[in-house]
Amino acid sequence: MEILIFWDDRAPPGLQRPVARAIESILMVPVAVGENPVPVRGYVGRRRQADAQTILDYLASYRRHHFIIPLVLLVISQDLFQPGKDFLFGLARPYEGVAVISTTRHSNEYYNRIADDDDLVARIAREGAHELGHLLGLGHCEDTSCIMYNPSTLDELDGKSMMLCDGCTQKLEMNENLRDKVNDR
Repeated sequence: MEILIFWDDRAPPGLQRPVARAIESILMVPVAVGENPVPVRGYVGRRRQADAQTILDYLASYRRHHFIIPLVLLVISQDLFQPGKDFLFGLARPYEGVAVISTTRHSNEYYNRIADDDDLVARIAREGAHELGHLLGLGHCEDTSCIMYNPSTLDELDGKSMMLCDGCTQKLEMNENLRDKVNDR
């Protein structure tokens, strides 16, 4: 299985490769990065946020129409929401192999803290690996240090390690073995 990250031109520049390398080391899956070819739709002016479901609709359609085999993660700068939630760090649609994350709430500046690219890379990688973990068949984990833990605050996100817990690692390996068996048929 391979992963393709579409990096939007308004997302923080220069962080693509460090984020990709971090995600590769967390999930042990090859990651390629390219410029985002998909228009980011779904912006709701009164909220100053983009609807993550609408973005995933466009991303899934693009993936299907262009016969893209790798799983796709879109990294954008617009703040995300979905109906019923004030904000989202990211969202995945496993049955279509697509996910989106926003860098807005990952930056220190959003919280009136001093800018730090290392913090930003680590947060984008954690959230990206989390959403990609869903695409690889993993659910949420109760271990607060696991990548698959579902954080609701920046501090919870920062409390996660840059790896899967043992249980999620085993599930990922089992899922990979199942995919290999299906592909061998």
